[in-house]
Parts: sequence; structure tokens; C-alpha cells
Amino acid sequence: MDSIIVGGSNANYEIIWLFFTLFVGIALAIDFGIIGKIQCIFRMRNGSRNSINNTHQQRETSSVLSVEPKSPQQQYVFKRAFVWTIIWISLAMIFAAIIYLALGYEKTLLFVTGYAIEKSLSVDNMFVFLLIFSSLAIPHIYQHKVLMAGILSAIIMRIGLILAGVSLLESFHWMIYIFGGLLLFTAIRMLIQKKNEHGEKKEMAIEKNIAVRIMKKFVPITFELDNDKFLLRKNNKNGRKLLYATPMLVALVIVEMTDLVFALDSIPAILAITTDSFIVITSNIFAILGLRSLYFLLAGMMEKFYYLKPGLAMILFFVGSKMLVSEYFEIPLVISLMVIFGILASALVLSFIRTRQQQANMVIDK
Repeated sequence: MDSIIVGGSNANYEIIWLFFTLFVGIALAIDFGIIGKIQCIFRMRNGSRNSINNTHQQRETSSVLSVEPKSPQQQYVFKRAFVWTIIWISLAMIFAAIIYLALGYEKTLLFVTGYAIEKSLSVDNMFVFLLIFSSLAIPHIYQHKVLMAGILSAIIMRIGLILAGVSLLESFHWMIYIFGGLLLFTAIRMLIQKKNEHGEKKEMAIEKNIAVRIMKKFVPITFELDNDKFLLRKNNKNGRKLLYATPMLVALVIVEMTDLVFALDSIPAILAITTDSFIVITSNIFAILGLRSLYFLLAGMMEKFYYLKPGLAMILFFVGSKMLVSEYFEIPLVISLMVIFGILASALVLSFIRTRQQQANMVIDK
């Protein structure tokens, strides 16, 4: 098992944690508009109310997504999502370089492998996000707020799950077989679901969702939107004023429950590579933080990733198998990274080829 201080001193880890905090904190503040809000407060004090309104309006329109942008505003939104996707990936690679300088080649390879696994598996989350928002009829302009709150709370939840998983593997080595079996089961389930869902446009049964049923026991639910508010006060059937959960809060709860389910798959997958808490936590957080911009970049193109789910299933199957045979045969880390990138690249290339073929067939039919 990896120790938190193997490959580097405590001082090295303290320095890297400082870099990590600065990287994530500053980028997060800019991406989520926190710095913009602070600027608005100062402008308000200076009496620049028109600038505040313009800034607020730009921030709202930045959440509107169109796969084929037509208006200048839509082009700006698409470009912003693309730029921030590149920024988050670049920050992860810069952080990998810092790990290399402080802790060496092996730890860097562990981080990149863990990041690649989590980033590829997180793409599958976006299919569910799209399903949630479309089922609840939440406009694009409000989706960014749900994802922002969901990502921040997901980070806290995943840190707890990672520490628990590391502790279990260090205390009970046989848990590696449980985690490996779970990954194999998930891979098979994903392949079966792909066959059942081929060509179908599904909607989520919101009323039957377990998270919604639990939520109803604590707060009444209304499917009436009130801008981007999570709670709405209105009269019930008896004329009494009650606080209702809006579709925004319903979406947030389902997103969190969905991320919990995905975390139970993705975290064991990374633990198959390393049990170094530092590597697992930082690679997870970097992958999750870029999820919002990646969603707004690709949300309208989800149906074009025909072979992504089978590809992700193959990655989980490989990592689960690696976990199960680790006691008898250790697959080199470089080989693991090559296999993961190879599967993901093949899935994307095959999806692109199929999309081009379909477009060519449409032209011929016309």
C-alpha cells in the first residue's frame, strides 16, 4: 500500500497542497463567478449600478448552450465553455508537472492515470445530468447554478468516500476483491444498459426517483420554477403559506444522489491504481471541477458519442480485472495508462467516424 509520504517528504507534500489550494481556489473563484460578484459589490459602493446589471446579464447568458451557435451571445457561451475546459485540463497537467518536480516520476504517473480514469468516467455523469434537466424542464440559463452547488458538495462527499476507501483497503486487504468485483459488475451493467437504450430517447421518472421520494418526507415539492430559486413560498390547498422545493432543488438532490452512485464506481477504479490519499483526492477534484464547463460544451452532442459507454465499460472491466489479479500479477502502471487512453481514444474516434457516416448518408438521401 502507498503511504502518504512515500516518494517525498512531509515538507514536499505541504508545498504541493499549497499549490493545489491556490490553483483550485483561484480558478474556481473565476470560473464560478465569485470574483465577479466581489467586483459587483465594489462597483455598487462606487455607484456603478449599470455595470453591475451588465455583468449580471452576461453571467446569466453565459449559461445558455447551443451546439451550433448562431447569435453572438451563443458563440460567446460556446467559446467560454471550450476555454474553461482547456483551462481545467491545463491546470491538471501543470499540477502534474509540480508533482514530478517534488515527488518524482512514479507519483506523477499515478496522478495522470487517476485523473484520466476519473475524467473519462465523469463524462458518463453528463448523460444523466442532461436527462435530469430535460425531465424537469430546467432552462440552460439556470442549470449552471445547480451544477455549481452540486460540484462543490460532491467534492466534500468524495473526499470522505476516498478516505473511507483507503482506510478499508489498508485495514482489510481482502476488500480489494470486493471493489474489483463491483467494477466488473458495473462494466457488465453498462454494456447491458447500452443495448437496452440504443436509439431511444428516455425521460427520467422523477416521481419514482428514490431521492425525490425521500425528499418529499421532509419538504413538499412543486414543479413550478421561480427563476433560479431552490425554495419557493406559496399557498397550499388549505390556503396556508408553506415552503416548497422547486425543480432546482429537486435537480440538485438527484444530481448529488447520482454522483454518489458514480463515485462508488469511480473511486474504487482509482484505488486500483493507488491508495495514496493525496493522489486520489487531487486527481478526483481536478476531474470534477472541469465537469461543469465540459457539460455546457458537450451537452448538445451527447447522442453523438455512440461508443463512449462501451468504452467506459471496458475501462472499468480492465481496472476491475487489474484489482482482482493484483495479488498474483502486477500490471505495470505505464501499460495501464496506455490501455485506458487507448480505449477512450478508440471510443471517440469510432464515434466520430459513425457521425460522419450518418451525415454523409443524410446528404445522399436528400
